[in-house]
Amino acid sequence: MKKLLASLFAIVMCVGLLAGCGGEKKADDSSKNSDKKGSVYYLNFKPEQDEAWQNLAKAYTKETGVKVTVVTAASGEYETTLMAEMGKSDAPTLFQVNGPVGLENWKDYCYDLSDAEITKNLTSDAYALKDGDKVAGIAYVIESYGIIVNKNLLKDAGYKVEDINSFAKLKEVAEDITKREDDLGFAAFTSAGMDGSSDWRFKTHLANLPIYFEYQKDDIGTTDAIKGTYLDNYRDIWDLYINNSTCEPKDLSAKTGDDSRNEFLKEKAVFFQNGSWEYANLTGDDKFKDEDLAMIPIYIGVGDEENQGLCTGTENYWCVNNSASEEDIQATLDFINWCTSSEKGTKAMAEDMGFVIPFKDAVESQNLFVKEDAKMTADGKTPVSWNFPTMPSEEWKNGVGSALTAYAADQTDANWDKVVKAFVDGWAEEAAK
Repeated sequence: MKKLLASLFAIVMCVGLLAGCGGEKKADDSSKNSDKKGSVYYLNFKPEQDEAWQNLAKAYTKETGVKVTVVTAASGEYETTLMAEMGKSDAPTLFQVNGPVGLENWKDYCYDLSDAEITKNLTSDAYALKDGDKVAGIAYVIESYGIIVNKNLLKDAGYKVEDINSFAKLKEVAEDITKREDDLGFAAFTSAGMDGSSDWRFKTHLANLPIYFEYQKDDIGTTDAIKGTYLDNYRDIWDLYINNSTCEPKDLSAKTGDDSRNEFLKEKAVFFQNGSWEYANLTGDDKFKDEDLAMIPIYIGVGDEENQGLCTGTENYWCVNNSASEEDIQATLDFINWCTSSEKGTKAMAEDMGFVIPFKDAVESQNLFVKEDAKMTADGKTPVSWNFPTMPSEEWKNGVGSALTAYAADQTDANWDKVVKAFVDGWAEEAAK
């Protein structure tokens, strides 16, 4: 249904917008080609970086006189928001897709970035998202996620980070903390909230683990028919999260991303599944210091766990709207090039946003979790790749999320069978569309 709607929308856009879907413009980053200053409208995917993007936009406008508007979509609502905004006369000039699957819906609106300066500044061609010979998108951030650990609480419970190097050990520690929760004064895990602001952590990021290991076993990089080889392991880690946390499993449907973060900040739990993008939210005035925190891999009992690294990759690709005016396209090209090559832009992306950006002029990130990922990799641990951009659709994710929520409230085999059905049968159905 999603692709059908996108296709119908594409037809409407092609008819209604003279600049859209027609002749492809070639990238030219020379702002001298026009006396007019265009403007930039960026539809931002990341709510946690909204303030940083607003500040960077103001700094760019102050420096260049070019207006930059940043609108941030609500968590889990990006595709819907993009669909609505692209139908307007003042559509975004800069948007994002999550990889090859997301590109399928929007490739007709992607300006060819093959000759753009930002493309030339990439550290690897692997970060250019291709549509045939055309560069349709540019990866603008590489991130890592895992289980964030409050080292002080872990120590209070009688353990240290180095003790946890497998699912079996994580389970042993978490269940021991739960047994002593009243005496310790804290839980093992923050709430695995399934509200729209939080459920992506589990229907997407946690779901990446069984997909990754299945892809590894079958030596593939994508599929139209997931087997669900490691869904028993997915159940094991989900059970561990929801039965050893700050709240009852039946309450998870209403728990938000803010709830989970605040529980961790208030030291109500030792473990918090999230990523390097959370660093700025957890540190600073009256918050944690680097020495208080660590990030460990998400273990699910598969593979060489002692040599497993963090989940590292990207699903964030910038695309420039080819339906925008020439002036606005040029302004947008100049803006993203400035963000990824200037001292002010790269510093903001590294320090304020906590990003590792794949560009030659990047400032080294001071993000603790980024550094830990680099150290693990240097020590020979294998990062878990991001395979969730191959998930067939947002509808698939929502189906898995709904089934996970229902199972959490009533943990029967029959309800887990519904998770498996949503995962396996839902994948095939959505891939066929």
